[in-house]
Amino acid sequence: MRKWQGAVLSIGMAFTLAACSTGGGGEASSPAAPSDNPEGTVQLTAENLQPEDGATLVIWEDKNQRSFIEQRVKKFEEKYGVTVKMEELPPTDQVTKLTTDGPAGLAADVVVFPHDKIGSASEAGLILPNDIFEAETAANTSENALKAVTFKDVLYGYPYSVETYALFYNKALVPEAPKSFDEIIDFAKTFNNTKSNQYALMWELQQFYYNYAFLASQGGYIFGDNGMDSSDLGLNNEGAQKGGEFLQKLKAEVLPLKMGDVNYDIKKGLFSSGKLAMDINGPWTIADYRTAGIDFGVAPLPAIDGKPMTSFSGVKAYYVNAFTQYPNASKLLAAFLSNEEAQMENFDMNGTLPANKNVAADAKVQEDSINKAFLEQFNNSTPMPSLPAMDSVWGPITSAITDIWDSGKDVKASLDNAVKQIKESLATVQ
Repeated sequence: MRKWQGAVLSIGMAFTLAACSTGGGGEASSPAAPSDNPEGTVQLTAENLQPEDGATLVIWEDKNQRSFIEQRVKKFEEKYGVTVKMEELPPTDQVTKLTTDGPAGLAADVVVFPHDKIGSASEAGLILPNDIFEAETAANTSENALKAVTFKDVLYGYPYSVETYALFYNKALVPEAPKSFDEIIDFAKTFNNTKSNQYALMWELQQFYYNYAFLASQGGYIFGDNGMDSSDLGLNNEGAQKGGEFLQKLKAEVLPLKMGDVNYDIKKGLFSSGKLAMDINGPWTIADYRTAGIDFGVAPLPAIDGKPMTSFSGVKAYYVNAFTQYPNASKLLAAFLSNEEAQMENFDMNGTLPANKNVAADAKVQEDSINKAFLEQFNNSTPMPSLPAMDSVWGPITSAITDIWDSGKDVKASLDNAVKQIKESLATVQ
């Protein structure tokens, strides 16, 4: 899950859409054009939508969701009489496979992937809009999650889970979570011991997925217009520069290590052994820290100069393959797996943080302080941009942060150079 922060998959924009289908069988056919609802036909709605006669479906999902899918699918089959088969495939691999298997008629009818892939999938014509259940999804989904699964004002996803990172703290070392980075800096003065490899705070220094928060909290951004305008780059504006300067302050006063000296496994080992007091991390590490026997808490990220720290976030959602033989049945399944009842079931079974507002507000979810902290941080997060243009961002900005952190180079010059490289890269692909 934490590897969502990798570069967004680049997919060719020109496709010759051959006649095709999905679901593992049947005669091939091209995606159907949207109906104009000719006179005499019934307008399809969430209330009257029915599966096609003889529909059978295939869904791609991660192996850790199998128990939930199998339980939920039984109810779907009983309600609609449609057989569903699950095939295990990591969500991060699904757009790649859909690119080839969709047009070839070999892909699943319903797929699931991180939201930052929808730009490529949409522009390649691989997924259908969430049209029938649009109003229901919009009414019940948290604002950031809804924004994440919408691309160029078109809702595509049926969101079911959210995630971001927050502050883990060892209660034996830090009884109460700090509210600001000023508190962390003061704590580091007495706690840090470089000879003993003991530190107040760590995060994955090499990953812009985390470093973004320091730039954004001061007013930096990647693309303008809520991440949809790649001609407007905010990675070298005044706020981003302040964030870069603050990173250099943290290097000097909190974490005096090279970027290559800190990674996920190193952090995990230090936190588990009591040598790391605080760790900026995501929900994927909860199980490891519980296994280590650490009495830890999770809190929203500390403020910087009185401003809330804005993290990157991700949203997982179901999507309907544009080449499915059974679009009605597929939409019904995607909605059935992501509705309020389903998200509560998924939370009960897997601890999956819900995208649904009602489930997120449920006492069962809110009574757990860890869930509450992650959901609070998610509400103050920025969904990773889904524009394919993000391909051009990761490399240059990561190099700039490395220069700023490791070499102490001028922040403005480093960020200006990164933006220059991004613009040059975008000019070659647009």
